[in-house]
Amino acid sequence: MSEQSKSSQAPGHPPRVVIVGAGIAGVQTAVALREQGWPGTITLIGDEPHQPYDRPPLSKAVLLGKADGSAFDVDFAGLAIDLHLGRRVTALVPEDRVVETAEGPVPYDHAVIATGADPITLPGSEGLPGVHLLRTLDDAERLRPVLAAQHEIVVVGAGWIGAEFATAAREAGCAVTVVEAADRPLAGALPPEVAAHMTGWYADAGAELRLGARVASVTSGAVTLADGTVLPADAVVVGIGARPATAWLAGSGVEVSAEDGSVLADEQLRASAPDVYAVGDCASFPSTRYGTRLLVHHWDNALQGPRTVAENIARAGSEGLIYDPVPYFWSEQFGRFVQYVGHHVDSDELVWRGDPSGAAWSVLWLRGAGGPGEAPSGSPAGRLVALLAVGRPRDLAQGRKLIERGVALDRERAANAAVPLKAAAR
Repeated sequence: MSEQSKSSQAPGHPPRVVIVGAGIAGVQTAVALREQGWPGTITLIGDEPHQPYDRPPLSKAVLLGKADGSAFDVDFAGLAIDLHLGRRVTALVPEDRVVETAEGPVPYDHAVIATGADPITLPGSEGLPGVHLLRTLDDAERLRPVLAAQHEIVVVGAGWIGAEFATAAREAGCAVTVVEAADRPLAGALPPEVAAHMTGWYADAGAELRLGARVASVTSGAVTLADGTVLPADAVVVGIGARPATAWLAGSGVEVSAEDGSVLADEQLRASAPDVYAVGDCASFPSTRYGTRLLVHHWDNALQGPRTVAENIARAGSEGLIYDPVPYFWSEQFGRFVQYVGHHVDSDELVWRGDPSGAAWSVLWLRGAGGPGEAPSGSPAGRLVALLAVGRPRDLAQGRKLIERGVALDRERAANAAVPLKAAAR
């Protein structure tokens, strides 16, 4: 990583921070800067015309018409945050210390990349009537009348967003078919033996789940699968993942992952250009805790990371704050509250806690003392590195603290759902 300059302030001007992206990561960075006593200007640039808003309610209250929006309760004017909405950023030019926008350049002393992630589209479906994504407030507003009309809907993708949308659509009374190319739901997040117990949730809610089903084509009013099956669809909702919104950084010199498109931030969330930081869904960072680089596309990361960025900007020149969180996210689907904390790999040992056919259960991932992925067979204890809780919020709360502390658990006691998880600590 390039060394961050200790003083880049233009002569005669207060220090300037320009934040690109007005989602939760960008907004929280701006607010945290003021909380840190940042004396200079803060410019927050968003490409949507709406007041900055929170995204989780989009797949729930906003989609179902229970709320008109989810704007952040932030007094931008009172905090002297210069908010520019509906303004498209086109480039970052570190050598000139400017952010280029469609309305002209914006100079900076410190820049923060907080552009989030863009949904992955289904090839051949772009621009087709009746084909929807669910990422923005406008997306949710377009889908609201579809649900209200109780249409027949095909959801492509049985990941987190697909499950949450299917839940809302069934609550609204729609006929829902979910098609997933993998052999299980949540294939990118959970191992087969865990995801298998979530398959029945769809049928219980009255939704049809088709696994191993690849989409061959989408036309207005129908989805055709690779095996020739034609599924009628008044609307198609595509939820097959998201990719960091970093294409605008091409030519900037900011290092971006060739694998996933994320800004390759360092342990202090600095990008490879001087005085440039990256935070939220668009940035990956090295985790000493897990011995790997993490890209976390979840709300909690976009909330926590800005505090590190703000402190490192406000205290430029001093020893920087390290960002090494325990990742956390949650999902509400089919009447269940699902929470996950930590990070696991396939070689970590899986320990069941409770009956997965019931309403409340947890899964633990334990790792041996030998390093990431090494869990000696027969060892009486292993370090807790991740936990999935279904309807067991106490397990989640206790497990999060144990993971943060790097605590090893007694396997037998940890597997006993009647024993408080913290009581299994060695």
